[in-house]
Amino acid sequence: MQQTRKLILDYLKEHGQATVDELAGVLELTSVTVRHHLDILRGEGLVSEPLVRRRTTPGRPQFAYALTDKASQHFPKNYRDLAAKLLEEVKAYTPPQGVNVIFEGVANRLSASAPPLVPGEPMPERLDRAVDFLNSQGYVASWELDAAGYLLHTCNCPYETLAEKNQELCQMDLSFVGNLVGGSVQRVSRVIEGASSCAYLVREVQEAAA
Repeated sequence: MQQTRKLILDYLKEHGQATVDELAGVLELTSVTVRHHLDILRGEGLVSEPLVRRRTTPGRPQFAYALTDKASQHFPKNYRDLAAKLLEEVKAYTPPQGVNVIFEGVANRLSASAPPLVPGEPMPERLDRAVDFLNSQGYVASWELDAAGYLLHTCNCPYETLAEKNQELCQMDLSFVGNLVGGSVQRVSRVIEGASSCAYLVREVQEAAA
């Protein structure tokens, strides 16, 4: 991001809101230049429309700018390290069988927000819907016909850096995919082992409950 606009976002993050004149003074820029950068940030959805700020002294109305929720993505997050530490604690204080139950529950929660299975639906249509949902979750998924059945590929592992030391996440994804297609699946390759995708062999399954 352009440096001046980054400084504007930083200032608004720290102070909550600011007027054009305040930003101009802090950044040592003209008001016209600040307005130009604010217009760009508003166009990107990072800064809100200006709101009238209540004055404590007589004078012209002051208009203050603030960050939108979307702007949060431009500030560092430490979710990966936090998730890694949480996984370490769960595994340190939970018996192995309990850990498996926890991840099975997570898989069920992930798949609960997917479109429900349709009784009698052909497997290709079921796979199409599963792929659409996986792509909405960042998996970069696709499927193809295979001599043994169907191969469902996920080229991006959202947990790749965590899965290397926490392979329970791989088992969770196996259950997750199984829930989406309505039956048991067999994993035949993994990204963390150098494959281009995590691939799951899906065979025709018996009628799944809706």
